[in-house]
Amino acid sequence: MTAFRRITIAIVFVLASAYGYVVLRGPQGIPALTEKQREIRALEEGNAALRQELAAREARNKKLRESTDIQEQEIRKRLHLLRPGETEFVVPEGQKAGTASPQPASPH
Repeated sequence: MTAFRRITIAIVFVLASAYGYVVLRGPQGIPALTEKQREIRALEEGNAALRQELAAREARNKKLRESTDIQEQEIRKRLHLLRPGETEFVVPEGQKAGTASPQPASPH
């Protein structure tokens, strides 16, 4: 009887090991778990960036509510209004302010 018991225990152990291997390596196993953790990390980073952006916008809104000078600047900027005697400089798209466009070399 002890030989039968040992064989039965060995078979149960092998079957349990095979089942565990299939479950851990299958579509719901460790690869899926690591992918979910990667997704969670990416979403948490996105949430942190959004929280930071929200805080910056709330600070800007607070400044706009509290300062009439900043309100005036924003209105003038959005409506392209100038005070008498002011000059507005328009820089073409793709060119940074303060940088000169490269001049072609003369063929001399």
